[in-house]
Amino acid sequence: MGIFDFVKSVGKKLGIGDDETPPSAVDLKKDLDSYDLGTEKIEIEIKGDTAVIKGEVADQSIFEKAVVALGNTLGISKVETTDVKVANANPEDVVLHEVKKGDNLWKIAEKHYGNGSKYPEIFEANKPMLSDPDKIYPGQMLRIPKLG
Repeated sequence: MGIFDFVKSVGKKLGIGDDETPPSAVDLKKDLDSYDLGTEKIEIEIKGDTAVIKGEVADQSIFEKAVVALGNTLGISKVETTDVKVANANPEDVVLHEVKKGDNLWKIAEKHYGNGSKYPEIFEANKPMLSDPDKIYPGQMLRIPKLG
């Protein structure tokens, strides 16, 4: 799969320590599992500010959600997925969007779909990491699903 870049200085804070210290692999795994995505067979290792994930997931959406959940953690700047097997891989490229100042889901949907009213697709694709469509922040990465 590859390496995905994120903004290290923004995101959900886990554990203790300053904003520059990445969380432990145990804390990351516990947080990832709390979303109940189907990531039980995923293992996480921390190398500097990179979360390296290995293992297997059932489909592309679980893979993408795991990458976004891990990458949107304070102190993590990269998620490496080279050793992740996706059982029902979708050949379409993963599309991620970095939230900029002034963005909202409507504007993001207009940019990617040409229609702001499609923003619920983006919201649903990022649940349960997003609990409210109005609570996004600059630097956050969001999955942009293909419209079906």
